[in-house]
Amino acid sequence: MSLISGISALLLCQVKHWRKLFLCMVIVSSAPLVAQDYPTKPVRIFGHGPGSTADYLSRVVAQKLSEKWGQPVIVDNRAGAGGTVPADLVAKAPADGYSLLMGHAGPMVSSVTLYPNLPYDPVKDLVGVTMVATGVTVMMVHPSIPANTVAEFIKYAKNRKDLNFSSAGNGTISHLTGELFKQVTGINMMHIPYKSAGAGLTALIANETQVSFLSPVTAAAQLKTGKLKALVVSTSDRFSGLPEVPSSSEAGLVGMDAQLWFGLFTSAKTPKAVQQKLNQDITEILRRPDVKELFLKQGIQASSSSPESLEDFVKTEIKRWTPIIKNANIQAD
Repeated sequence: MSLISGISALLLCQVKHWRKLFLCMVIVSSAPLVAQDYPTKPVRIFGHGPGSTADYLSRVVAQKLSEKWGQPVIVDNRAGAGGTVPADLVAKAPADGYSLLMGHAGPMVSSVTLYPNLPYDPVKDLVGVTMVATGVTVMMVHPSIPANTVAEFIKYAKNRKDLNFSSAGNGTISHLTGELFKQVTGINMMHIPYKSAGAGLTALIANETQVSFLSPVTAAAQLKTGKLKALVVSTSDRFSGLPEVPSSSEAGLVGMDAQLWFGLFTSAKTPKAVQQKLNQDITEILRRPDVKELFLKQGIQASSSSPESLEDFVKTEIKRWTPIIKNANIQAD
């Protein structure tokens, strides 16, 4: 190699080196700008169907974010398959923070066990934004059922084979709570899954099903007017949003503890800066006194978290519910 060609090669290597370094600096320095500019177009929150708690929470958050950002935030409901349809959609969406999922136990926890060919991995393909709300499911019965307490219902149902319960879909917390109730009490009830909590509620009101385990948000009006009877909440402690309804431990249901929860997620590899902006802005909304009061009146509690805490919570819930689902032989009906 000649001296001139050697010098040329050395200069070319240095140019390539500095070009790579410059590109890295541009990428790093532009990350805060991405978050600062976000959002520059409409954001979508994918929920689980009209009348569901996921739908209600999505609409409240969407309205508040739209007011804060000056950008449209659209609620896009995709009912069916226990919430796995919208979860798969967000998991496969571009990693830019413009597609959010209002996740819950169905698509994020029980789906791992119930669906062998699940088209997404809730742990690997989705990342947390923040917890949104926590609460309870309520065991509700049609007014024609001659029972006002869990003890009366168990006595009535022991020798019956024609009872069934509706849920918001396979693997949803309303489904899991119903199966847990059967396991704890020995009561035989057939599970009938619907595409959404609203559809499950409609079936209960029409007496197509006699029992359901739904969020108080879904059936707030029916519980207040007496069209449905609330017998017990799904947790071992009474819930402040429904102080008059006994807890599972008070009702003697040892081992029945199922928390209702909802959290926002987005597609994996979304820029950290965007993920943090979403977390900060939504957390600020959830901590507002008017939002807390609004949620509590509907029977659910505003509850924010860090993205990492939400992701750890999902992993813990998967570990907790997987053996319960397998031992109870819970199927996707």
